[in-house]
Amino acid sequence: MARDLKNKVVVITGGAVGIGYEIADRYLQKGAKVTVLLDIDDRQGTEAAKSLCTKHGANRAVFMKCDVTKDLEPVSNKIIETYKTVDVLINNAGILNDQLGKKTIDINVWALIEWSMKFWEHMRTDKNGKGGTIINLASIYGFRVDQYLPIYQASKFAVMGFTKSLGHAYNFNRSGIRVLGICPGFTETKLTADPKTWDDQCLGNDFGVFVKKQLWQKVDSVGKAAVDVFEKANSGTAWLIEGAKPIVEV
Repeated sequence: MARDLKNKVVVITGGAVGIGYEIADRYLQKGAKVTVLLDIDDRQGTEAAKSLCTKHGANRAVFMKCDVTKDLEPVSNKIIETYKTVDVLINNAGILNDQLGKKTIDINVWALIEWSMKFWEHMRTDKNGKGGTIINLASIYGFRVDQYLPIYQASKFAVMGFTKSLGHAYNFNRSGIRVLGICPGFTETKLTADPKTWDDQCLGNDFGVFVKKQLWQKVDSVGKAAVDVFEKANSGTAWLIEGAKPIVEV
């Protein structure tokens, strides 16, 4: 069953740049009513909302400053007070730095879980909600293993387990909420701009050589995938987008 984005209220964590911004742009093109961009960077967030409003119309994008590890209650309450119904939550905020192990888990796993559960409760049809969709940005490292970035890989395996369990048909049938995963391969963003910053435990130049051999893509491929997944995917499923090829369920 195809779903459409017309008149949907969409909340995107890490929405000011890169994949988050690209998804906001694509969802607005598809008729979303508003994209609420949550990000820690004031300047980037304000600029992002301004650019999207210039392109798609006044008030179609709104920026709210937010640290996903600290601001769940005040920011989510403000969003719900303002828009009453949230239709889509996209958990896109994340970091890629194995030197910051606890921070990686706090942002990539625990914040994603807390935001998901807050909006799951808000959306659920068995508690007077209208149903909805939660999309979690996992990674190829949510199901594929190599010898690099073990903490980052652990965080994304956690995201996949959480997504598939919360999105299980049993939970979908009682809540009316789809929970989906997107697993991008290597994508050109600020996060991946300098592989040397990812992991200083690589042996010699092994990691750099490995990275150059991967199938890379630009953020527009992930944005397109985020639309395809929203329109077509069943709850509890996760989808690979790698090398700008069509999405594949994993």
